Amino acid sequence: MKKRIVTPRKFIKPTFTYLVEKKRDGGEFTPEEIRFIVESIFDDEMPDFQQAALLMAVFFQNMSAQETAAYAEEMMLSGEVVDLSRFTRPKIDKYSTGGVGDKTSLVLGPLAAACGVLMPTMNGEDEDYGIRNLTKLSSIPGFKAEASLEEFQEQLRSVGCCMVEKHPEISPVDEILYKLRQKTGTIPCIPLITGSALSRKLAAGAEGLVVDVKWGNGAFVTDLEQAKLLARSITRVGRSMKRRCVALVTDMNQPLGSAVGTGLEIQEAIELLKGEGPEDLKILVQKLGMEIVRLAGVAGSTLSAKQTVQRHLEDGSAFEKFKEMVKAQGGNTDYLDNPEKFKPAKYVKKLPAPKRGYVHAINTGMIAWGVQMLSTNKAGKIDHAVGVTEVKKIGTQVKQGEPLMMIHYNDEGRLESALEYLKAAYRLAPKRPAIPVLVVERVA
Repeated sequence: MKKRIVTPRKFIKPTFTYLVEKKRDGGEFTPEEIRFIVESIFDDEMPDFQQAALLMAVFFQNMSAQETAAYAEEMMLSGEVVDLSRFTRPKIDKYSTGGVGDKTSLVLGPLAAACGVLMPTMNGEDEDYGIRNLTKLSSIPGFKAEASLEEFQEQLRSVGCCMVEKHPEISPVDEILYKLRQKTGTIPCIPLITGSALSRKLAAGAEGLVVDVKWGNGAFVTDLEQAKLLARSITRVGRSMKRRCVALVTDMNQPLGSAVGTGLEIQEAIELLKGEGPEDLKILVQKLGMEIVRLAGVAGSTLSAKQTVQRHLEDGSAFEKFKEMVKAQGGNTDYLDNPEKFKPAKYVKKLPAPKRGYVHAINTGMIAWGVQMLSTNKAGKIDHAVGVTEVKKIGTQVKQGEPLMMIHYNDEGRLESALEYLKAAYRLAPKRPAIPVLVVERVA
């Protein structure tokens, strides 16, 4: 049953117009007013146009940490709150703003479970950039992304991790407002992002949260200072809600790993779970994994956390948890043991470097668009075999004609459209550039 919010009797209900004007003029909402707003949206009493006006007022006037905490709390309580207290293991989830080629969430759930941490992951739309993690997992035959709350809890008990769609009973007001934010241009609003992320993650049973805020031309947040502000906002508000929280601000001015594309990224995640894979992906998984086990209390020191994460990646236990998770969600684990079972694209073509030089800059968003052109038809159906691999990174020296990436495709017509984006993604220069720092800041 939904947990309804009851407004205190002494509270005099304001008009919706008053609330819009108050925030428009820079006023701060009281906890009672925020409760009333969330309750009115839940009960479909506040008209859409006034909800939109309120979102726009918040976008321009912001909300304090206290307002944002109350907003997150009330949205969390607007639906079901999963009670995982009967499970003795620590419950830590991960929230990411998403980036091109980011497969860390695919690895971290099984890794956390292997380390003795429950990771209750329900994916929201805002946690992916370009290709959703659940879409990547759907490249495994039989994989099911939907689960009831009972199935969600049972899988956590038996496996220790899961990766499912956000259940409609989890923070339903957030779902209403997110759709409206998409229509009103208020998605990039720090207090709204903060409240949205915390309400969903905490409602799904997380006791603590590790946050990966990505910034750059391949991420939702393109400005570094905004990324830092978001990281500080989520950790500050999380702490005020008495939840453990730590955030990393990470670079996304080039793809993470060497593959972009649904099935290709799953295969790269499998490599990583077997202790292999691209170095940058290994480093970020290790950094985030260390934060998870430290926040959970499984490891005390930095050295202990590093050793714990490395051991479970290298001994195969994280990979076994990944197989357990996929099997529990209906997926065919033969594809994990034998990645060659994934159907390859009919054609593979190199994208040649137009001249000799160093990869000086990459427009990562262009690569995302190029892969989308390759993989999505007019009906919206995804081709899981296509994408790009062997992506050359910033600072790499290339000769004229040497491949900047390998393009996997099935349709010549889509290739022509994709090439316009993929060619425009690279800038070469005669001098070696500075290599981007992967982890820019840690906020705890």
